Amino acid sequence: MSLTAGIVGLPNVGKSTLFNAITKSQVEAANYPFATIAPNVGVVKVKDNRLEDIREKIESTKLIPTTFEFTDIAGLVKGASQGEGLGNQFLSNIREVDAIIHVVRCFDNEDITHVSGRVDPIDDIEIIEIELMLADLQSVDNRLKRVGNKANLDADTKAEVAMLNKAKVVLEDNKPLTTLSLTDEEKEIAKTFHFLTLKPMIYAANIDEDSITDADSNRHYQAVKAYAEENGKSVVWLSAKVEEDLSSLEDDEKKEFLSDLGVEESGLDLLVTRAYDILNLRTFFTAGPLEIRAWTFKEGMKAPQCAGVIHTDFERGFIRAETFSYKDLMEYGSELGVKEAGRLRLEGKDYVVEDGDIMHFRFNV
Repeated sequence: MSLTAGIVGLPNVGKSTLFNAITKSQVEAANYPFATIAPNVGVVKVKDNRLEDIREKIESTKLIPTTFEFTDIAGLVKGASQGEGLGNQFLSNIREVDAIIHVVRCFDNEDITHVSGRVDPIDDIEIIEIELMLADLQSVDNRLKRVGNKANLDADTKAEVAMLNKAKVVLEDNKPLTTLSLTDEEKEIAKTFHFLTLKPMIYAANIDEDSITDADSNRHYQAVKAYAEENGKSVVWLSAKVEEDLSSLEDDEKKEFLSDLGVEESGLDLLVTRAYDILNLRTFFTAGPLEIRAWTFKEGMKAPQCAGVIHTDFERGFIRAETFSYKDLMEYGSELGVKEAGRLRLEGKDYVVEDGDIMHFRFNV
């Protein structure tokens, strides 16, 4: 299943450099380390060491990781909600993504001019978030003008108007819609509006290379971290410039580079993992002699739905899923060992798939 995070940020915060790191590649797109599928969309692999672990127990020709899409959202400046910059284009693009990656400048460099003339990450955050709130408020007002004053509204429209009025109060108080308490029915109504301030958000604190070995020593990052904690948001630190340098290296070279920097994992890998988590995404595997492959699914999905992630025919004709866990494969050493231990399960249509399940779907169409 294809889910997308949109990268936003003010000018000169490192947004373009980070996106260059995502799309820059010296390998075939089919190998998935980094690939560009459109001018402003990049695909990155979700790092998962379990793939290699599974191949140690089940021989296979190749490994295929699951992937995550990033969209570069252009044109955001102060006043975007009123049409400044690429205003409407920005709003249209960002409504289509599932999560927002907000790149925040957390480095000082006199050679790189800040749009406000000074480096103040909290001010930068508030500029963008105000634009998102204003855009949502505009959507609410436009809809209320169309239906709010009509007589004899049906029950569904009355429920919609009630939800919109609750949203309007929150937005006019300069608060994002994530602070609004919604019933399950109201959440379903809100989904149809693609509100920007309801989307999960991660702050990507773009630090300088010198701060990598001790990010907590960076006062700008500390400010963003405190702001994120206060507002219930997630934050990841990275150096966009370093990520761009890393993107052209082979895996072994990349590990050596990171080791020299004194870190175990790249900031981009951490960002992908965090984006995966905030969207409640999980991974199941298929494994055979030709390939071992990771597949993305939403937490709570049942076996037929996960079969449909592979192909719609699999879901339509689902019979059962032969299933065992990654943990059991590691413990018993092989598929045969899993079977002999009685840990291979036949799961039906009501089975809720778990992260790390290794599945073989039986279907008939």
